Amino acid sequence: MSQQTKWSQFAVLVSVFFFWGFVAASNDILIPVFREKLHLEPWQSQMISFAFYVAYTVGSVIYYLVSKATGGDILNKIGYKNGIALGLVISALGTLLFYPAAQSESFFIMISGLFIVGLGFSLQQTAANPLAIVMGDPKTGSQRLSMAGGINNLGTTLGPVVVSLAIFGSVTEGSKVADIGAVKVPYLVLGAAFILVAVIFKFSPIPNQIKHDEEVESDPLAFTPAVKSSALKYSQLWLGMIGIFIYVGVEVATASNLPQFMSEHVKENGLPFPTEKIAPFVSLYWASLMMGRWTSSVGAFGFSASVKSVLRFIMPYLAFGVFLLINKIANHDITPFYIYAAVIVALIIGDLLSKGNPARQLLIFSLCGMTALIIGMLSNGMVSVYAFTSVGLFCSTLWPCIFTLAIAGLGRHTNEGASFLIMMIMGGGFISLLQGWLAGGNLLGIQASFIVGVFCFAYLAFYAIRAKAILKAQGIDYDKLESGGGH
Repeated sequence: MSQQTKWSQFAVLVSVFFFWGFVAASNDILIPVFREKLHLEPWQSQMISFAFYVAYTVGSVIYYLVSKATGGDILNKIGYKNGIALGLVISALGTLLFYPAAQSESFFIMISGLFIVGLGFSLQQTAANPLAIVMGDPKTGSQRLSMAGGINNLGTTLGPVVVSLAIFGSVTEGSKVADIGAVKVPYLVLGAAFILVAVIFKFSPIPNQIKHDEEVESDPLAFTPAVKSSALKYSQLWLGMIGIFIYVGVEVATASNLPQFMSEHVKENGLPFPTEKIAPFVSLYWASLMMGRWTSSVGAFGFSASVKSVLRFIMPYLAFGVFLLINKIANHDITPFYIYAAVIVALIIGDLLSKGNPARQLLIFSLCGMTALIIGMLSNGMVSVYAFTSVGLFCSTLWPCIFTLAIAGLGRHTNEGASFLIMMIMGGGFISLLQGWLAGGNLLGIQASFIVGVFCFAYLAFYAIRAKAILKAQGIDYDKLESGGGH
């Protein structure tokens, strides 16, 4: 069964992916600011990430329990676009707490606000990820998720810059005192945007239902009718749940611990690297994910093979150009980042070798991520910074790869499986907290603490090999489908 991507509907859908990225990456700027201002321990400041990402799990548990209590899947009852609109309203309520949090410099109120924002995001993600996969040919579903992820990372690239400008914008030359009170403005604007997009979703042509019955029986991938009684009886799912936990963990932990690493191990004119100058590097980390996702999404378009080949070289540098432009507009010195153009070559090679196969791409990029972290741990100064930053390149397409492999073959259990996967986003909180704890001076220290990420990537490499074997035994072979659905 071949199905054309509904681009007008898809364009509306990906707007929420932007918001998820903007807030998630902005947390990495809030962490060092609150740590300095309120004299927090590294693990305490990581509670920002913990509260935000654990909210995804709480939201998914609520979703599961309410679905069971009402005798049916919530999204099938209220509709997918209605579910996303409701999630946006919940997130908007969370942004309102940033006003009292900023006025009183209250750490507890701020993380409570982030928790509520995360609750709303949980419902949005449960609906939006399966929608992205089915809005066209399921064989290019992972590439559409990569495209949506590329929009997500436009938000992650902008977020640190905008929030940093809000916090440090009024700082006088030579002063290093941040204005936490200023953080309320971008988040209140974000809340208003949530409400506006919720209204747009309500009246958009996005489908309210997804069919997972015998009508799609001929599809060789994710939406064949399920024969097992529960989603959790499919080993590709529960192993994938661990994979999502691990993947979000290493992605978030690497970014949220990067500011502390730079402040302790990188010098500027013989002094510790100033906090207010770290934002462009955090922005580069998240822009690296955008580079990878824009590159991987090429396969979702109906271009000829020759055009796709050219675009695979152009797209990462186009995304890199967006990063440079955003930071140039923000009046940051972008000359230190030119060398990163050479690092992007590793991404292009990995993408070429993967050939659009989600299992192969997961394996290749996991091994590259391990290598980048080990280089960062064994080197010094800006070499370490760029090595850790390049982890963003190799995390870039892991979400769609894991998500696609995990829900393949679940049929009518796809919604349930998706909500279980969203539940595991809590890994971003737990693993960043674990690394923050190990980064304490009396334990491993910040540089050696990145060993946590090495173990994370090792599991993801294992899942790539195992999931391929599991799905092949179920009659789903991505190697045979490459010519039709790959890029």
